[in-house]
Amino acid sequence: MISLFFYGTLRHLPLLEIVLGRPADDIDVTPDVLPDHAVLAVAEGPFPCIVPQAGAFAEGVLVKGLSPQDIERLNFYEGSFAYDLRDVTLQSGETAQVYFPQEGLWTPKTAWDLQQWEADWGALSCFAAREVMDYLGRYSAAQVARMFPMIRMRAASMVNAAQSTQGQGTLHGKVDIARINRVYTNYFALNEYHLSHERFDGSMSDVLERAVFLASDAALVLPYDPVRDRVMLVEQMRMGPVARGDRALWQFEPIAGRVDPGETPEQTAHRESMEEAGIALQSLEKVAEVYASPGCSTEFFYIYIGLADLPDRATGIGGLETEDEDIRSHLMSFDALMQMVDALQAANSPLVIAAYWLARHRDRLRLGAPIATPEAT
Repeated sequence: MISLFFYGTLRHLPLLEIVLGRPADDIDVTPDVLPDHAVLAVAEGPFPCIVPQAGAFAEGVLVKGLSPQDIERLNFYEGSFAYDLRDVTLQSGETAQVYFPQEGLWTPKTAWDLQQWEADWGALSCFAAREVMDYLGRYSAAQVARMFPMIRMRAASMVNAAQSTQGQGTLHGKVDIARINRVYTNYFALNEYHLSHERFDGSMSDVLERAVFLASDAALVLPYDPVRDRVMLVEQMRMGPVARGDRALWQFEPIAGRVDPGETPEQTAHRESMEEAGIALQSLEKVAEVYASPGCSTEFFYIYIGLADLPDRATGIGGLETEDEDIRSHLMSFDALMQMVDALQAANSPLVIAAYWLARHRDRLRLGAPIATPEAT
């Protein structure tokens, strides 16, 4: 049997349970300390690293009695993050192994706070770990590492969903999930569910087979200049129309982007506005928080109107080269926007939603706005 000392996120017992695949009652865990080492937060993410530091003490837990199967599971999980096992002697006199980060991999910062991490990242990390461990025996640790950014985005979406305040007045019925099969995974994923659900007469349905497209949450913002009474649209090639066989493969739409883990949708809207269009938003107006297509997808939209200064020179080509984005921005008067929407020429549902919201609230947004001058355009 093998003993390991954990100094970081695996001190969080719910996470350790997921990685080992058994409850905490079946895990031999005791507090311990590794002398002459410090646990530090890193610049690259919400996790710590351990570094030699004379006179310091790295608090953690000693887990004893680990089987070869346990080590395989731990190596798979930690292998996604480029750690190596090394032998150490703890303050208690016990010998154990520790996952040390590969040299130069992370940039150490200040002392790491487990309780703060649990509050900020514990639930998300557990959701992500469940998906990671489901891939044991199917993918290599290196393959999982490449998919991990989107795994974390899906986990963040599940954390947000657990805090939803929507659905008042609807049936809070029972859903029994018999089986879930992961049919596909890469940047996105596809699950096949076998489930039954409560019916409105109180009975349970037969077992149904349903497929669900797994994406993440996204923030979408339509920039609006209340002084000039114009909006900014972005244009780019979209895969939905390509796969559907649409003739219009380039679409007008609001600025949009995935909500990064640890980021609020509002922060995403501001960030994406700079990345895609090079504009700084002055403030945001909430438009809607909605599923893109609740019958078949987890994708969830946070839609905003972003108040901004939109002079004639604001347009151009934007997007991140690292994400292979090629995005063109356009300025359009409010009247032209509504003519396009009324003529059914806007095939992007968040754009239509934002346009109708703007039509309803436009007078309020324009109230008190300064008069545009020719030199300001």
